[in-house]
Amino acid sequence: MTPRQPSPPPSRPRAPENYDPADFVPFAVTVDLAVFTVRESSLHVLLVERGEEPYLGHWALPGGFVRPRESAGQAARRELAEETGLSPDTVAGLRPEQLRTYSDPDRDPRMRVVSVAYTALVPDLPEPRGGGDAAQARWTRYDDGGPGPLAFDHGRILADARRRIGAKLEYTCLATEFCPPEFTLGELQQVYETVWGVVLDRPNFRRKVLTSPGFVEPVEGPPRRTGGRGKPAALYRAGTATALHPPLLRPEGRNTP
Repeated sequence: MTPRQPSPPPSRPRAPENYDPADFVPFAVTVDLAVFTVRESSLHVLLVERGEEPYLGHWALPGGFVRPRESAGQAARRELAEETGLSPDTVAGLRPEQLRTYSDPDRDPRMRVVSVAYTALVPDLPEPRGGGDAAQARWTRYDDGGPGPLAFDHGRILADARRRIGAKLEYTCLATEFCPPEFTLGELQQVYETVWGVVLDRPNFRRKVLTSPGFVEPVEGPPRRTGGRGKPAALYRAGTATALHPPLLRPEGRNTP
């Protein structure tokens, strides 16, 4: 029996004859990235100082225009590497998550610009350095007041991103990546408190962690002595789970700001 030949790929559809691109006002597409990490027991966000107008000298999220022959995801990785000096290997390992699209007509004074925003919460990121359109780049502490006024609508994007990464800790095991290979439950709790911006009840947190299948595993051997007067704390390592069932929810009414 003669093998069936594969069908040729479909031809690219043609635009209708009555379609005129000039009937629509052109606009640009950009990408913006809200990248967070935990440093010195505080939540930090990666910011760049703009080296050109508009908003010359203002701090902003890394990002820029999408080129004609690249996707938004490709543009996000390229702009992040160009403006922060992070190595291609570091950028490739970030796995940024698409946050949402920002399309208010007057969000950019140059022209109509629609931005696709991404966010990521990643441990052990190196010191950045400015490049491309950025005069400098730095990790900025995100305390209760945030990093201060940002260019464009980046303050709004940053607030939305903060809520997203907070929610991600509720249903994934990401928090263990910010702990040593062997850690106490107190160290794990500190990660949650840093990202969520709340103080958690210790016994309740411990109960939820230990009853979440595959979240953590006990380490054989003697417990670790802590700086307090209490008994030595048991050690744990990250378990095999990647998602939390049920999720470890933030205290009701105390959402991340």
